[in-house]
Parts: sequence; C-alpha cells; structure tokens
Amino acid sequence: MITEVLSQPSLIMLVILGTALGITVGSIPGFTGAMLISLTLPLTFNMSGQSALTLLVAMYVGSVSGGLITATLLRMPGTPASIITTLDGYPMANSGLAGRALGLGIGASFIGGLISWVVLALVAKPIAEFSTILGPWEFFALVVMSLVLVVGVSGKSLSKGLLSCLLGILCALPGTAPGTGKLRFTFGFNAMDDGLKLLPVLIGIFALSRIFSPPPGDAGPVTGNKVTGPIALKFKEWKSHWPNLLRSSAIGTGIGILPGIGANIGSLIAYSTSRATSKHPERFGTGCEDGIVASESANNATVGGALLPLVALGIPGSVIDAILLGAFVIHGLQPGPMLFVNDPEIVGTIISSYLWANIAMLVLMLLSARWLAKLARVRHHTLIPIVTAFCVLGSFALANRYFDVWVMIAFGITGFLLERWRIPLAPFVIGFVLAPLGEESMATGLMSSGGSWLPLITRPGALAFLGIAALLLFWSLRQRRAISTTNDSNFSA
Repeated sequence: MITEVLSQPSLIMLVILGTALGITVGSIPGFTGAMLISLTLPLTFNMSGQSALTLLVAMYVGSVSGGLITATLLRMPGTPASIITTLDGYPMANSGLAGRALGLGIGASFIGGLISWVVLALVAKPIAEFSTILGPWEFFALVVMSLVLVVGVSGKSLSKGLLSCLLGILCALPGTAPGTGKLRFTFGFNAMDDGLKLLPVLIGIFALSRIFSPPPGDAGPVTGNKVTGPIALKFKEWKSHWPNLLRSSAIGTGIGILPGIGANIGSLIAYSTSRATSKHPERFGTGCEDGIVASESANNATVGGALLPLVALGIPGSVIDAILLGAFVIHGLQPGPMLFVNDPEIVGTIISSYLWANIAMLVLMLLSARWLAKLARVRHHTLIPIVTAFCVLGSFALANRYFDVWVMIAFGITGFLLERWRIPLAPFVIGFVLAPLGEESMATGLMSSGGSWLPLITRPGALAFLGIAALLLFWSLRQRRAISTTNDSNFSA
C-alpha cells in the first residue's frame, strides 16, 4: 500500500499538485477544502478512479494544513480547523517567534497525519471484513446512529441541527423510490426522475454560497507578523512534546471516525485536554507551544480518521468525505467492504495517497511558509468571477444540462441562507448523502422480513446501533441542559 502511488509517476505529480492547491486554498480565509474539492470534482470526469481519488485526497490533506499559516501570522484562520491555533500561534508569532510557531504547527500537522495514517492502514480492512457480516437492518441502524451523532454535535442548537438534517433528507427524496421503483416529488420535471445530483448540490452549498459572504477582514489592508528565525525544528526540540503529540493525534483520529464532527471539534477537544493535563494551564492562550501542537496534530489526524468509515463502511465521516463519496459514485466505485474485494488497488491508492500527501505537505509548507501568508491579502471580490465560472461549468459538465446549473444556484442560495441563520451545513450534507443509503437498506430489510420491523430489535447488531444512537441523543440533551442551567445561573448571579 505504501508504494501504490510511487509505482506511477503521474500519481506522484497529482499528490504534489493536489497538496499544493489544498495548502494554497487553505491559506485564503473564507475558502475551504470542501469548496476546492467540490469545484475540482467535475474536472476528474475524464480521469481514472485512481488518479481522481489521489488528487482529491491530496487536496483534503493540504487544505486542512494550510490554514495554520494565516492563523499564526495574521490571526485569520484560513480554515475552521485552524481556529484554535490562533489562540497560541498568533501570540507566539507576535512575540517574535513566528518561525518557531510555524515550525511547531507544520511538524505537529505532519506527525498527526502520520499517526492517523497508521491507524487507517491497520484498521480499515478488519473493519471492512467485520462489516460483511452486517445485514440491511444493521446498516439502516448504523445510518440512524450516524445521523443522530451528526445532529447531536451540530453547534449550540440541537433544533437547528435537526432542522438542517431533515432538510438534507427532504432534498434527497425526489426521484425513484428504492422500495417501489415509483417516481415521487418530481413535480412534473423529467430531469428530476433520478433525483437531485450530488455534485451540483455540493458545489452550490460549499462554493457558490461563499461568494455571497465575504470573510471578516476583507474590507481593509491586512497586516501581520514577519517570519523570523528557522522554521524547521531539530528532532531533539520535539522531545518534550511527544506525549502531547500522541495524545492529541489519538483524539483527532477518534473524533474523525465519528461522522460529521469535523477537524475544528477535534482540535478543540485536544486543546482542552492538553490544557487540563498541563502543569502550567495558565500559559495557554498566551503563546504556549503545547497549544499549537495539540491543535494542529489533532486537526490533521481527523483526516485519516474520517477516511476510515468512508473506505471501510461507505459512511462519510466528514463533509469532505461526503464529496469524496460523490467521486466514488462518478467513477463507478462503491466504497465499503466490497471495495477491498472488487477494487483493492483503489484502497491502496487512497491509503498511499494519504501518506505521501502528508509528506508533500511537510516539504511544501516548510519551503513556502514565508510567502504563503501573502495570499490572505487577495481580496474576496477579485476571486468571485473565477469561482462563479467554475461553479457554472462544473455543474453543467455533469450531464450537459442547464437543470443542474439551476440546482447549483438554488443550493448556493440555500447554503448562504443556512449560514446567515446560523444553521450548520454539515447535518444537511450528511443527511442528503446518508438518506438514500438508509432508505435502500430499510427497503431491502423490509423485503427480506416480509414487511416486519421486528429485526431492528431482534438482531443484536441493529439493536446495539440503535442503543448507541439513543445514548448519544440522551447525552447530547443532557449536556445542553447542563450548559443552559449554567448560563442561567451565571445570568442570575
């Protein structure tokens, strides 16, 4: 698996290109990896599945890592995953240690990705083999559990997370019903017989919606810290950070496996854990090295963790993985346990690409960190025509029909409104992607049981997944109630 990419020079070039593009986009505040990958997806139509996934996985890695540069030097996180890095990265850079702050962030990103890759390489196949014993009812319960988890961790408002998820499921309903084969909710449009296509929905939600809302700081000149001192740190300088690196990488990998949570939550939990276990917690937020290490190792480790359920189960672990699922579909591939049997070279390519993309990220960021921060000076309005053109062309190229362009525009407006009303996008996208999978499993299960729902509670696997879903929902409600009670007490005081 390690040499899968090295066996083809063209794949090596795609790893370098994808990682460089990801880092570049990640360094521009307001732009995200989801936006880059959704815009690139139409360009992969004429590629092989191996080449397309190599490019997209490399973009994934680069986009998560790139945000740390502007977060450290300008206090403007290029991606949500780097928000926590600003807490210590910027104060450290402001005190004249910008080079060391970047070195810590880049090195921690690489080590977090490397540890996550080890988990992905070792665990993916056993999980896929275990999943082959699961029937349709177990997969249906697994989808339910994933949706409950996504809703439960979707921001401060459980109702907004639930609303977002339900909207995503509702948008997945038009087309042909998997159980009966009948058309539904097409409203007389023949173009909707196959439902709303994933690609124009994703481009609208994550790319077009961004041009409507300029990022903070776009109006005036951008100033920041100059990079002084060496960036690359010696091996002995990492000696005191290894416990934090291993713990934060493990947290990031575990958080990444859970559907829909995201790298920003992984970095927050790792940062909080590092602060709680530190002998000097008062230093966090003032330029503490441990804070940078915890945040960056965790947010990069979530990438490998999120790839694990996608490859092994066909369940997207993050928003970007939902887009990657679209790449699988476009290229006639089915992620999940049968991928290891039918297309083992694709599995090797994904795992190998992830490793070499992390290596490419380390080299490219060490070489380019001194000038990448200048990308934050690119004004939002100068990029609008380019992004809009790619949105239209990418949507039209899917099936050469204007209907998909209108769908993209509609969902661009939808994404803008959801963000304006502070309704999270992750539950919407995960709901849109998982709803057909869950419905298909449900229909298969009902046909096999003669229309009975009893297997949901009589089959141990299905019952276990539903039980976990109930516990997750209960825990989420309890946590929110505790937070609400605390806030009320503070207000009264």
